[in-house]
Amino acid sequence: MNLILQIETATTVCSVALSENGSVLAYKELEQRNVHAEIITLFIDEVLKTADKKYQELDAVAVSCGPGSYTGLRIGISAAKGLCFALDIPLIAVETLEGMADGMLCQNTAEENTLLCPMIDARRMEVFTAVFNGKGERIKPTSAEIIDENSFSELLKTNKMLFFGDGAVKCSEILGSKTNVEIIPGFINSARYITKKATDKYEAKDFEDVAYFEPYYLKDFIAGKKSV
Repeated sequence: MNLILQIETATTVCSVALSENGSVLAYKELEQRNVHAEIITLFIDEVLKTADKKYQELDAVAVSCGPGSYTGLRIGISAAKGLCFALDIPLIAVETLEGMADGMLCQNTAEENTLLCPMIDARRMEVFTAVFNGKGERIKPTSAEIIDENSFSELLKTNKMLFFGDGAVKCSEILGSKTNVEIIPGFINSARYITKKATDKYEAKDFEDVAYFEPYYLKDFIAGKKSV
């Protein structure tokens, strides 16, 4: 038996879910910029109340750990670590792009020779991305990529590729005209999508050191100047 609170704040979506033995009991999410810090604790309270569960019943907290928004990741992981410290329960980290790939497979059955390419908006024409096969297995490591007309050319020669996430929408003009490319609109990150990985890691006792765990930023944070 395992009751896992799941947090996803790597993008503009603030999402909280509660799963038990691999099944989602309740979730709450909102896609809006710069609201994560204000609503995340409210969402956690609401999800537990909806499922009629108490904080003391939680067995672990799982968090989408990046790559993604620097601020969003800090907020989500700080909330997760605070709960783990207070309740003395383990912390589980799920890479954001892995959760996205699992989420796409929940919505669509991938055909043979179909690859999944989740994308998170970085800056300009850069995205955080990785490539997974139709079983959700990684075939290309996570990286920060500048997308141009030659991106993914070798893979597209022999595979259909599904591109999704806010980074894919940004790159649709470049990628959309290519053969074997399908841009999936409307995909948003959700704490529901890290359920499988979180459950697998809980059963394997694959936990993080709560004191020292840090988000997976992939690249250094660059602060911008506030416009006057």
